Amino acid sequence: MCRWLAYAGEPLQPSLVILDAQHSLVAQALDSPLGAETVNGDGFGFGWYPVGSTEGSLPSIYHSVEPAWNDENLREITDAVESPLFFSHVRAAGGPPIQRTNCHPFRYLNWLFMHNGVINGFRELKRDLTFAVDRSLYPHILGTTDSEVLFHLGLTFGLLEDPIAGMRKAVQFVEEIGAAHGIEHPMQGTVALADGATIWAFRYSTEGRSRTLFHSVDVPTLQEMYPDVPRLKLFGENARVVVSEPLNDLPGAFLEVPESSVAVLGPDGNHYEPFMAGAMPA
Repeated sequence: MCRWLAYAGEPLQPSLVILDAQHSLVAQALDSPLGAETVNGDGFGFGWYPVGSTEGSLPSIYHSVEPAWNDENLREITDAVESPLFFSHVRAAGGPPIQRTNCHPFRYLNWLFMHNGVINGFRELKRDLTFAVDRSLYPHILGTTDSEVLFHLGLTFGLLEDPIAGMRKAVQFVEEIGAAHGIEHPMQGTVALADGATIWAFRYSTEGRSRTLFHSVDVPTLQEMYPDVPRLKLFGENARVVVSEPLNDLPGAFLEVPESSVAVLGPDGNHYEPFMAGAMPA
């Protein structure tokens, strides 16, 4: 449905991965070999935290309904800023209209959220799901996508205190409502969350055949594997990206996030955690 990228590490010009990588996010917007749709040209978004950001830092966002490859401001902004943690997303609209309020990432306080996938049967489930959002959060839903409703369900179910438990309860609720309406596989997709210091990247679907999701190998290992690739010297030793599909063709540079797992990229390192019951991290 879409493609997305999340970066954490030493402050970096976002254009290095969003625009300039071999298979950059903008390149994936034009031609996505692993995506459900080849072209993702129905708007895009970029969200970034300031240099020195920590948990609780407020991010900035830029959204446009232009195709990412056709927006000069994206180049201007991603060349001009440096950020230790940023999100970017290119959209293939699956029903909800093409408008800025439907572009990811979504923001609430210090949190960023983006999603690639779909709540199947959302038209039938929308009323029950939306009415379950906490009354205080409801006015913050500005668009019409299933993704934004899922984010606010996560907030309703405690995402601010425990991101993994909050998203787990939100997805379980989607599946419960879907089952009540006869939807066979309600949840599909990958989700990224950040609070200013940590990224949580979820891969899950009810049917166990989720959208693709990868994370990069640590930079020191990559530099040892490919000492003659000068581009790798642009990245600090703590740099890591999570992406819908790999940014280059270097064998071993990207690892697939396991089904029903969460990749956690934080100040203390990176690891997997199981998402739903029975999931075993690699």
